[in-house]
Amino acid sequence: MTGMSEEGPPPAAATASAAAEFRPIAELRGKTMLLCIGAMKAATSWLFAQLQATEGVAVSPLKEVHFFDARFPDGALMDADAFAMARLAFHMRQPGDAAANLRRRPAFRASLDRARMIYDPNAYFEHFAGLIRADTRVLADITPAYACIGAAGFRHMRDACATQGLTPRVLFILRDPVDRLWSHLRFLPQLRAATDPLLDWPELIRDPVTLRRSDYRQTLLDLEQAFGPEQITCLFYEQLFPHGYRRLCATLGVAPQSVDVETRYNRADLDAALPGPARQAFRTLLQPQYDFCAARFGAALPAEWRAQAQDGAAT
Repeated sequence: MTGMSEEGPPPAAATASAAAEFRPIAELRGKTMLLCIGAMKAATSWLFAQLQATEGVAVSPLKEVHFFDARFPDGALMDADAFAMARLAFHMRQPGDAAANLRRRPAFRASLDRARMIYDPNAYFEHFAGLIRADTRVLADITPAYACIGAAGFRHMRDACATQGLTPRVLFILRDPVDRLWSHLRFLPQLRAATDPLLDWPELIRDPVTLRRSDYRQTLLDLEQAFGPEQITCLFYEQLFPHGYRRLCATLGVAPQSVDVETRYNRADLDAALPGPARQAFRTLLQPQYDFCAARFGAALPAEWRAQAQDGAAT
């Protein structure tokens, strides 16, 4: 258990329900809480590795904590709490003495913390408080599934941070919608072995759970119901390496020692080009996302997006 403080009332910005649910932890007050909400297949594994190597940032050893989406599970790809138990069981099965492994392995300890979150929400902030070192300014939870928790989920996230005196910074990385969707579908066989994206794509793009992850418009509108513009950072995948990451660090008040622009993480096992008919269908389906983002971001929209959108509008 991390040191907790019961002194004083919770910050006024927290709702009564959040204040009743979360005990304030003194060590967290004044820190920045970076909450990366995706998008899925938009270099969040790469971001995780870069943040781990950046001084002043404490990242959960669990690349995806899945705390808030477990509480707001509409649109979830999986049962987040069941996954947490499976992950803990994996560590328990590893060779050697389990207690010794627990002492040595941060991911094992983090998995135990995550299992506690199932029955005690305070375990979420206690987990991050336990990561703080002398130079820590930023705590980071990178869970792309948070993009789908809706406005109510984002308000709960905001209020939970307020109980700790944390400054929230929500990061949303947007990737060209067609490219992101195809990368997502190519990854699905690793979650559902029977899926064949090359054959199943017509059915998959009608799946509401899959489509929710492509709905940048709804995610941004939901975010804006909970967080102010100064609390939301949007970056483009196509501009992330390395300049976008350096801009993020500047907003967080930390300085990256180096940025790895070569390594790619969490690649899909299926390495296949998007079939022509699928590309046309994807463009038609996602044209509203291109239109929304063009209106929202204007000249900042990457050239790759503009070319894709124009091709889609012409078909």
